[in-house]
Amino acid sequence: MGFMRRALAGCFALSIAAPPLGVFLVLRRMSLTSDVLQHGILPGIALGAAAAGLSLWAMGLGGFVAGLAVTLLAGWLTRATGGREDSQLAGVYLIALALGVAIISAQRGMDLTHLLFGSVLAVDDAALLLMAGVASAAVLGLAVIWRPLVLESFDPGFMQAVGGRGGVYHLAFLALVVLCVVGGFTALGTLMSVGLMMLPAVAARHWAAELPGQVRAAVALALVASYGGLVLSFHTDIPAGPAIVLTAGGLWLASLAAGPRESLARSWLHRPHYVG
Repeated sequence: MGFMRRALAGCFALSIAAPPLGVFLVLRRMSLTSDVLQHGILPGIALGAAAAGLSLWAMGLGGFVAGLAVTLLAGWLTRATGGREDSQLAGVYLIALALGVAIISAQRGMDLTHLLFGSVLAVDDAALLLMAGVASAAVLGLAVIWRPLVLESFDPGFMQAVGGRGGVYHLAFLALVVLCVVGGFTALGTLMSVGLMMLPAVAARHWAAELPGQVRAAVALALVASYGGLVLSFHTDIPAGPAIVLTAGGLWLASLAAGPRESLARSWLHRPHYVG
């Protein structure tokens, strides 16, 4: 079916772009930041829909601006008050989430379920173009900042000592994360789009030790989760977002249980056995 092929192509594009960003989020101990950003884009998407109807480009632009605003506001509050960044992000994203739901609820004819959880039926040619364009921009952007981002992730002190402008690369990285979250909301929904980014990235550490290997493993797992999740969505009539995230979650649990690195099976097999 045409709509399933479009949804699969779009999810494959995001599976190539989003998991590498997730690997860096895990590496930088920022895994929950992605959850904050996926809630932070909701008011922007709602305002875009209120201003221009269900235009994907208007909603996408609104979501991108809102996600950046949440990130910059939380960072500014952290510097201004001296508090912890995670607490500032939590406060800002909860307000943003409530505001987005309120705006959507006030608009007649706007399906809150599809916006929150995604729908493969919503992936038309325009949505596919948006997803492919976002994925292409994210891959190119990550390629540009790859080397300084790796250095800043492993040794931020050295990056600061040599005047490497680590803060600039940090903001550029967060912008790419927001871009991928926005790109996935059509098929996966605003509450599920991060699942394709984070679950394969978390599972990848059970398959490879080095960063490039983890990136390759995360992309491969995301591709499998996209295909399996869309098939599950089609046959069980549940939204695409939860179906893909459940499939990715199953792959993570399998990796955790029996992966070649740091899995429960490896831990049990290498546990010292004492003979009395």
